[in-house]
Amino acid sequence: MQHGRHLHMGPCGSGSPLSPHACPHAGVPSARRPAEPIRRVGIVAVRAGLVVRRDPFTQRSRHRKVGSMKIGIIGAGNIGGNLTRRLTELGHDVSVANSRGPHTLQALADETGATAVTAAQAARDALIVVVTVPLKAVPDLPSGLIDEAAPGAAVIDTGNYYPQRDGRIAAIEDGLPESRWTEQQIGHSVIKAFNGTYAEDILDRGLPQGTPGRQALPVAGDDPAAKQAVRELIAELGFDTVDTGGLDESWRQQPGTPVYGNRGDADTILKALADASPERTAEWSA
Repeated sequence: MQHGRHLHMGPCGSGSPLSPHACPHAGVPSARRPAEPIRRVGIVAVRAGLVVRRDPFTQRSRHRKVGSMKIGIIGAGNIGGNLTRRLTELGHDVSVANSRGPHTLQALADETGATAVTAAQAARDALIVVVTVPLKAVPDLPSGLIDEAAPGAAVIDTGNYYPQRDGRIAAIEDGLPESRWTEQQIGHSVIKAFNGTYAEDILDRGLPQGTPGRQALPVAGDDPAAKQAVRELIAELGFDTVDTGGLDESWRQQPGTPVYGNRGDADTILKALADASPERTAEWSA
């Protein structure tokens, strides 16, 4: 298996490229330690529950894929909708919810085979839960949202703070990383991913592992097992990953940083993360 990259930094205190959920879904960097190699995960095989499918990239050879997982997606906008499309295409059991109720998701359910549910039901028994709603909507999510997820479930936060849409969130303005704020609201650790990814790339830019120039996505979080599960899922979608570090380093992925909306390969993303500044510019401040 090929090796990927891990960004090592010292401790630090969800359109267009300006609005990644509509088209991609933040001082000087601390002293860097030498980068250590880490697995760049690809499509992996497991003994139990294997599903045989057509290779989604070549449509010629047959490959084993990760056993079908139950995945809950909360939010059915551009990112949530396209993740629903790709993950069902890969054979996963996807439940999808929005704020308006399952009856408004029937077209997406018919298109993909996903199950339309309420937000309170979306995480039930899920191994991976994706929270992909505007930050202003996060406090209104059902209490105990993740309580019925499978033990050890990974929760992906795709969100971005857009003050023009979300209003002023004082803690974030004062320097709290956006995903740390979301984590506090839902009461469960999160893995930050897809927040700087163009929604259409989820459908169109996945490539087989080992393809030169394969697009890489940054991933941040504190739980190593949950982060690895998310990295493997992203690899299955056809992208490399770069480990940003813990959630306190996730400001390196926020809007206005060099990695935001960046379609580069792993080396390009690694450099973009290292070049980030925690200073929030006026454009991204209330």
